[in-house]
Amino acid sequence: MSLTLSFYTQCLGSYPLAEALDIAKSMGLNGAEVNVGGFVPSPHAHVDLLLSSQTARDEYLGIFADREMKLAGLNANGNPVNPLPDVGPKHDYDLKRAIKLAGLLGVNEVVTMSGAPGSDPGARYPSWVVNPWDGVYGEVLEYQLDVLADYWKEIDQRAGDAGVKIAWELHPHNTIFTPHGFLDFVERTGVRNIGVNLDPSHLMWQQMDILACIDLLGDHILHVHAKDTKIEAGVATKGVLDTGFGHWPENEDDRYPSAMAHWCQVWPQDPAWRFVYLGGGNDVSFWTQFCQAVAAINPDMNVSVEHEDNQYDMIKGLEMSAQTLIEAAKGL
Repeated sequence: MSLTLSFYTQCLGSYPLAEALDIAKSMGLNGAEVNVGGFVPSPHAHVDLLLSSQTARDEYLGIFADREMKLAGLNANGNPVNPLPDVGPKHDYDLKRAIKLAGLLGVNEVVTMSGAPGSDPGARYPSWVVNPWDGVYGEVLEYQLDVLADYWKEIDQRAGDAGVKIAWELHPHNTIFTPHGFLDFVERTGVRNIGVNLDPSHLMWQQMDILACIDLLGDHILHVHAKDTKIEAGVATKGVLDTGFGHWPENEDDRYPSAMAHWCQVWPQDPAWRFVYLGGGNDVSFWTQFCQAVAAINPDMNVSVEHEDNQYDMIKGLEMSAQTLIEAAKGL
């Protein structure tokens, strides 16, 4: 038994699946988490075909088997409760198809996010309550939690019927973005097939102790993203809730989608924090402790490198992260 040292294929989206797997395998990785919808396109999985054809599924799994690479999860990160009519329904559709496909492929987990509804029944846009110290935000949050409970209890049942687990990434901009928020939601709803995709990068910039978070969440952790964050000098005057992000690029080729016809904003020039290659924010000794803590929960956990460091091209950044993860895993 050992951790699957994997990668999230989004970073190699411009390469055919077979070539992307070959690149990752040459770096020493032995698995791949594949995007199948939500915020970003699905270049490595023809979902319609895979849902409709056993032959297509067999051939697809054969691409992994031929390389001794594990299909280590499907990813449908999105906001299925977004009130925007061109976003929420599509992400809901993609998620439900991902659950069905995971069951058919024999994949254990689907990675996604809790999402964030609007502030009230008539809201046009999603709303993120960062801190409900003012009573009105408490009312908004209570409404949002009711919306999430109704939606995710149905998804929980759907996942159970498919023999699949849902792994939420605790990502700010979602209603559930902290370990305690997740545990409170489980207690509130009684969901049994929803756990956590532990992506430490988002907890790092919130200044959390990652090992303490792992200890708190325990076997609620179903999947892991190996991704690092570096706190920068800008935090001294901006705090971690840096609002200096600029408007998305004019050039469509430079845009990174966050939803249909919506894009991520441009990173600040002097940020409070940024995502970096694995090892760029925390050294190998930290990642060794991280791997040890994860393996103590599940020695066969899927641990996927997610490369989002824009200081390096996709292959170089993935390679640097893979080297750190492999070195850290030697401490198991």
